[in-house]
Amino acid sequence: MTEREPVRGPEQRKQDVLDRLEKDEDVWVATASADGVPCLVPLSFVWDRGTLLLATRRTNPTAVNVTPSGQIRVTLGHTRDVVLIEGTAEIVEGTDLPAESGDTFAAKLAWDPRGRSAWVYLRVTPYTVKAWREENELAGRELMLDGTWLV
Repeated sequence: MTEREPVRGPEQRKQDVLDRLEKDEDVWVATASADGVPCLVPLSFVWDRGTLLLATRRTNPTAVNVTPSGQIRVTLGHTRDVVLIEGTAEIVEGTDLPAESGDTFAAKLAWDPRGRSAWVYLRVTPYTVKAWREENELAGRELMLDGTWLV
C-alpha cells in the first residue's frame, strides 16, 4: 500500500484544477438522452475564457443529448486525482465561434474542425467544480458552487 498524499488546502486544489484545465487535452464527458440513456465519451478540450471548449460530430449522442437541457458532467484525471465539473453546454457552430477561441483550440490540439459542417463545438460553462485525490480529501472538495469559485 502506498502512502497517501497530504491533504491539499482549497487554494492549492483550485490551482491544481486550473493547471489541469490549461495543460490536459482530454476529458470524459457524460450526458444522458431525454429518456435517460447515459453516454460517456472522451473528448479533447481547451480551457477558453472560463469555459471548456470541445468538438464532436453534430449527430453524436453527446451533441444530441446536450440540446434539450444543456446539462453535462466532465471529469479530468483518474480515480486517485479527480476533477469533476458539472455545467451547462451549448452548441456553437464553427462559423459562430470567435476566431480567438477557434485558434486556441487548433493550436493546442493540432486540429481545426472549423469549416467542417459535420462538426460542432460544445461550450461548457461550469457551475460546480469538485476536486479530490482520495478519501482524506473528500471534505472540502467543493471549489465552485453556482458558478462562483469558493476560493
